[in-house]
Amino acid sequence: MKQKITLKHIARELDVSISTVSKALKNSEEIGRDTKDKIQAFARLYNYKPNNIAISLKNKRTRNIGVIIPDIVHHFFTTVFRGIEQFANTKGYNVIVCVSDESFDKEVINMEMLANGSIDGFIMALAGETQLKKDFNHLKEVTEQGIPLVLFDRVTDEVRCDKVIINDEAAAHQVVKKLIKAGRKRIALVTTEDYLNVSANRAEGYYRALKEHNLPIDEKLVLELPYQQESETLSKKFFEDNKMDAVLCVNEIFAVKCMGIAQKLGYRIPEDIAFVGFTDGILSHFANPGLTSVDQHGQIMGETAAQMLIEKIERDHENEVEEEIFETKIIAATLIERASTPKFL
Repeated sequence: MKQKITLKHIARELDVSISTVSKALKNSEEIGRDTKDKIQAFARLYNYKPNNIAISLKNKRTRNIGVIIPDIVHHFFTTVFRGIEQFANTKGYNVIVCVSDESFDKEVINMEMLANGSIDGFIMALAGETQLKKDFNHLKEVTEQGIPLVLFDRVTDEVRCDKVIINDEAAAHQVVKKLIKAGRKRIALVTTEDYLNVSANRAEGYYRALKEHNLPIDEKLVLELPYQQESETLSKKFFEDNKMDAVLCVNEIFAVKCMGIAQKLGYRIPEDIAFVGFTDGILSHFANPGLTSVDQHGQIMGETAAQMLIEKIERDHENEVEEEIFETKIIAATLIERASTPKFL
């Protein structure tokens, strides 16, 4: 049984562009006879058949965008969705949102449900379980079908598509540098499992700043918590067993809960321990004291992802199949200072 092939396979094997393959298979007069014969013969040999879903999407747009987010608890994902929806609506597109609940199976089911002709393209952040499994076949199948995909925040290099991220490593590095400059020497990190790309990148920034300032790396000052929930038992033991003067948390839920535990143990904030978290959400604003946060600009990320997707949808629709060029856009995070840290110089 011959392997199922796509336009990409034919283009790669014959060293021509995808656009040339598409036009040759449609018997376009723009393509020379020899090239056309060679492409058509190769397609017959490997029993190439156009994908009906892709054809449907190219010829009959729904003006719907499918969005899949890992959860609705974190403020960041709600702000990204708001940015997607607002930009999409200005361009005449509707948005259908699904929640994977950090589940690989739910992510796959959601994609299968939406990829039946209901939407023109996807915007999504990977579920935690998907990153743990490192199984991205469902994403690759969608892109092979010709359905545009934009990944944001939680991304993978294994899928060729457009992506929107923030400068996670650089942002964490900047925070730790500022804490060191403010005189803090024992800086802790509260993070998640490192298979989540954002947590791994933020940890890299943390370690890099310590090394640059010749501060010892003490693994006892690194607390790894389950990504779906903060464990009060683990956190309490962490603060009881270790002396620290600053804490960087990879999200604001961890930061606010850890700050509360530290206060219950008698620590003054920020005099004894300074706290910084990622995501400048509602919790950061209303924490006591207010939480210094790394603003990930979720709304801008959502608007950027929607713009990239809609431009690709409309370009593909107008020009049929083009050579695919993918881009990763990096949004610079911003540090919002509040009372949980000393005034940075």
